[in-house]
Amino acid sequence: MTVEFAPVPQPDEVVRAEALRRHATLAKPVASLGRLEELGAWIAACQAQSPPRPFARPRIVVFAADHGIAAKGVSAYPPEVTARRVGTLLAGEGVTSALAQVGGAGVRVVDVGVDGDTPLTEFKVRKGSGSIDVEDALTADETDAALRAGMAVADAEVDSGADLLIAGDLGVGASTPSSVLVAALTGTEPVAVVGRGSGIDDVTWMRKAAAIRDALRRARAVLADPVALLRTAGGADLAAIAGFLAQAAIRRTPVLLDGLAAGAAALVADELAPGARSWWVAGQRCAEPAYDFVLERLDLKPLLDLDIRLGEGAGAATALPLLVMATRLLTDVATQA
Repeated sequence: MTVEFAPVPQPDEVVRAEALRRHATLAKPVASLGRLEELGAWIAACQAQSPPRPFARPRIVVFAADHGIAAKGVSAYPPEVTARRVGTLLAGEGVTSALAQVGGAGVRVVDVGVDGDTPLTEFKVRKGSGSIDVEDALTADETDAALRAGMAVADAEVDSGADLLIAGDLGVGASTPSSVLVAALTGTEPVAVVGRGSGIDDVTWMRKAAAIRDALRRARAVLADPVALLRTAGGADLAAIAGFLAQAAIRRTPVLLDGLAAGAAALVADELAPGARSWWVAGQRCAEPAYDFVLERLDLKPLLDLDIRLGEGAGAATALPLLVMATRLLTDVATQA
């Protein structure tokens, strides 16, 4: 059965205007806080109330999966690293775990396609994906299952009180299919989207460029169908993140976007659920060149530019305190009166 998405509502523009008017009455020069004022007004519009509520339960959800293309030598790390990093996050000892505490966020890990065994079996679609230069990443049923997994996780988080979401990725080889999706959806040539990913050398970069070229040739044949694109050139994590982002927008929940994998999935999600981009803000400018094409297509301006390329939601988690501050300015600062 094909996945279908409900219509996407839009943030409340009347409330956004009210929030900006409120900023003009605060005990400070008018428009003196720049993008923090825009952010606060966006949060108010998403919540449909001004001043907005301080975030009570921000949540980072890390979708973990490995990619078969890694076997072609496009990554600096072997697939077995992923399961170990999942364990580190589950123990609360990962990079994202540390960053999340600063922003007051909880962290959840979802295994949708790790090429190994983890304790997280509820949403597992398969172990690893196909090598997208010569075969599909997923079957049609697996693609649907991954999309539904992302939707179900978004619903569960919102139903549990999450009022701000971050989607992260974790897995070896993810930047290659992500770059293919970005190139396909933005009409970009392969060489323009090939980045250093996990920190690869020049020889590995050339292998990665060839893999992206071959996968992009296959992806362009199904470009008109975003679900087929995920099946052909994505992976379980990218499909799950796309479903997660689309469903978050349908559920009127703002999302802070992370790096390349989340950005690539966001491009697909906005195709699946038109208008979803209104519920997203870019936490950072990812160090991967493909991410600039994501920002341009989605018309987003990143909050930070720190050359972060880890994934795992780390870049977005770094920007999370800015959203907390933007909200507090509207709730805690006295007016001129």
